[in-house]
Amino acid sequence: MSQYDGYKQQVLEYSQMLARKGYLIGSGGNVSIRVEGEDALAITPSGREYGGLTADDICVFDFEQRSIEGTLRPSIETGMHIAVYRARLDVNAVVHTHQPYASTFAVINRPIPALFDEQVVELGDRVVIVPYGLSGSVDLHENIAAHLGNQCNAYIMQNHGVLCLGVDIAQAARNAEILEKCARVYYYALATGEEVTTIDEEIQAILFEILKSKQQKEAQRQESKLQQN
Repeated sequence: MSQYDGYKQQVLEYSQMLARKGYLIGSGGNVSIRVEGEDALAITPSGREYGGLTADDICVFDFEQRSIEGTLRPSIETGMHIAVYRARLDVNAVVHTHQPYASTFAVINRPIPALFDEQVVELGDRVVIVPYGLSGSVDLHENIAAHLGNQCNAYIMQNHGVLCLGVDIAQAARNAEILEKCARVYYYALATGEEVTTIDEEIQAILFEILKSKQQKEAQRQESKLQQN
């Protein structure tokens, strides 16, 4: 038994769930959870299909990318996940997917505006496009980090895929599903050629404040936890 077993089991279960739903294909994409009270994360391994993974295959690394537990190579995007955790104390789980509808906007380089109340409350007031960076590259990590200050929980990575964040792994996975719903509706709405309406900016601001308030409380909790250790 290990203190990291629970984290590894959650990463396994949610990565396999997202794979079953078609959000993760083959070995593409990656899922991680922050280890509470430590500068460490549990993350899916590199180059392994999700259906065949076991909890023992999940990697645990510190934020200097040194192995703590596990024998497999971690995801090539481990540095990207660490960049998120360093910048956003409110984030305890990161899901990177290649889900089809949101990825459509990744290749036409088009952000998704505020279309639904639930979208703004959970994802933020917009889903921006993060400029392209080669998978696993410092450029990609820096491009992601440069956009995290908008306090949103979903980003579309140009010519790549999607990054969704959450206070826990359940929320991060749910945010990926909310984003896919929004992307699918936006795709069909654009196809009609009709004007696409968005939520009034004043309402957007009110709804977004609900999300930011939750984020602030979690960031304060995490900061306190780290100080105790």
